[in-house]
Amino acid sequence: MSNVITFNPPHRHLSHDTRMAALMDCFAHCRREKENVFWLKENAELLNILESAGQRVDPAALQTYSEFYHGLQDRLKFFPQYYRVLFSIALDLEALGMTGTVASKMAQWIVDHDLIQSELSDLQRGEARRLLARAGLEVADEGLDHRLHRFINHSPTFALPNKKAAYELTHIVFYLSEYGRRDPKVSPRAIESLHYVGILSMLERNADLLAEVCVSLIFAGAEVPEAWHTWLTTHHAEAFWTPNAAAADEYHEYFMCDWYGQLIGKPAFQSYTSTEQFAVHMTRYPVSPLRTLSESLLSMDRRINDGQLMRKVTVDLPDDVYEAVAFAE
Repeated sequence: MSNVITFNPPHRHLSHDTRMAALMDCFAHCRREKENVFWLKENAELLNILESAGQRVDPAALQTYSEFYHGLQDRLKFFPQYYRVLFSIALDLEALGMTGTVASKMAQWIVDHDLIQSELSDLQRGEARRLLARAGLEVADEGLDHRLHRFINHSPTFALPNKKAAYELTHIVFYLSEYGRRDPKVSPRAIESLHYVGILSMLERNADLLAEVCVSLIFAGAEVPEAWHTWLTTHHAEAFWTPNAAAADEYHEYFMCDWYGQLIGKPAFQSYTSTEQFAVHMTRYPVSPLRTLSESLLSMDRRINDGQLMRKVTVDLPDDVYEAVAFAE
């Protein structure tokens, strides 16, 4: 035969149970050491996504965390500064099907040692209150809800790029809604704040933040703009896994995009197709339209505080930046 055609068969999708077990084993044992604080962050986020999206996990698969789970109370006593992340892991493991009462014991220890008083941030107090409520313990903090709503209602805060404020906005909606379990009673101004952050995320091509905005809109009972959904879904579909664990990959961005997908009914972590994949990568964009636009505006001799008049000002921007600005508009 003179012509040889090479056929590359597509990846065979793992079953849901196999995929969940393999992914948890990957993050529990193949990427980082348990003593690394980033191990805590990665695994806490994975378990939180699975729990909040209502995913089914085979109890046998949870055994990959068994040793860590049973040592959590001792770990909490040695590392009280990490009490929220350690406590959340215990709560999520039990909610997913792990047998035990470690979370309730940790909750009482946290209350007895008044760890919530170590928090300076209302955001962190809001998270701690939610975690303790999951264990049946109420923490009184008069005015906390008012302060959280006041922050997210101040839309001008979110009309300019401010990643710290943007991520605090989305997380406040997560906590107020108990991750979609109840109406967070956010105002139209808070929805406007989310829309501002979503627009800036699109201008920055920041899929991580945009996914959090879309999840927040779902939890708030608001609509996700179709154009955002389309862009996010396309971006997520381009994710790929590699066998070699990377010191820094795009796992968080991938997690957030997949979380959004799960909440709208897509299979969990469907692109994870092999038990030998340890690092996930997302498309990188060489140009940030937001940065280019900001630099152009900063270099202008005269700017006008009038959006309608500024529309008529001509600036020299690359084609893809023009397209991003038109899309955002």
